[in-house]
Amino acid sequence: MIDIVIPNYNGVALLEVCLSSIYAQSYKNWRIILVDNGSTDDSVSYLRQHYPEVRLLALPENTGFSAAVNQGIEAGDAPLVLLLNNDTELAVDCLQQLVDAAVHWPADFFAAKMLNYHQRHLLDGAGEGYLRGGAGYRLGTMEADGDRYNLSRQVFGACGGAALYRRQTLVNVGLFDPDFFAYLEDVDWNLRAARLGKVCHYVAEARIYHIGSATTGSKFNAFTIRLSTRNSFFVLARNYSARLLWRYSIIILIYQFFWLLFVLKKKQLGPYCQGLAEAATGWLSMRRKYRQGLGTTEIGPGLLRKTLRQAEDEAICSIMRRRSAAGKGNWLLQAYQRLFLRP
Repeated sequence: MIDIVIPNYNGVALLEVCLSSIYAQSYKNWRIILVDNGSTDDSVSYLRQHYPEVRLLALPENTGFSAAVNQGIEAGDAPLVLLLNNDTELAVDCLQQLVDAAVHWPADFFAAKMLNYHQRHLLDGAGEGYLRGGAGYRLGTMEADGDRYNLSRQVFGACGGAALYRRQTLVNVGLFDPDFFAYLEDVDWNLRAARLGKVCHYVAEARIYHIGSATTGSKFNAFTIRLSTRNSFFVLARNYSARLLWRYSIIILIYQFFWLLFVLKKKQLGPYCQGLAEAATGWLSMRRKYRQGLGTTEIGPGLLRKTLRQAEDEAICSIMRRRSAAGKGNWLLQAYQRLFLRP
């Protein structure tokens, strides 16, 4: 049995494709829990009219991704929980492939193969890597699908828009932090899971087609820049020890420098500064959460550093493949690899 938790905010135009693809699944033992985040469009009335059997949690206001999916998770009791964005379409055997993986692999959570909805030969993500400066990276993003990504294997983490979790793993790691509101909350969760030694398995056969940024309207705007800036610091404060913050200080500065250059290119300095201010305001609160989350079951610092280094190396290699395919150079990334990623 799978509880399929779908957050929705003003996504009435997306629901038919997403929900009909679930109803068409070859695997039938599922239940949909849709959490509407205070939509002002016709989402709620549409669901009640066309999908009355869907369990609908209609919230009075937009609480953000994290708080919404947490309510959906807590409303169910199935041993497996699938988090699914509303701007997705599932291949007909997707749920069966995920369930088979959960039966055969002793992993704690599972990443589906996400493909571009409009250009289906291109990947949207094949599991998550990690950038130690405080961000995630969906492996394979904008790369052509092929043999490299047809192999199921262990990866660092999963994108929260298409991930299967064992309910017990969610209990052990904890739910998503609502203070992130949106963006990087799954990066924070992946890091907390890694610190506890939890394992993610990428399921190449489980295909999900993803539109991307359908709720916010564009991939980069004032809203995404502000929250991405703030939440990158929240990721660090919530998951790094003081020693690790010092050890990775140069790496963090490098990442933030190039993020700033990107922000300037997008002419979003104002939202960036707002994000910095919010990060400074919330830093101490996140540090308290880090200290509260420390436990005897955490993996050792040496193993954690090795895990993070490998996750970043895989992300950097994916970025370089994408850039090479686009005819761009990689000398800066290669220099970074030599300086910071080779043991």
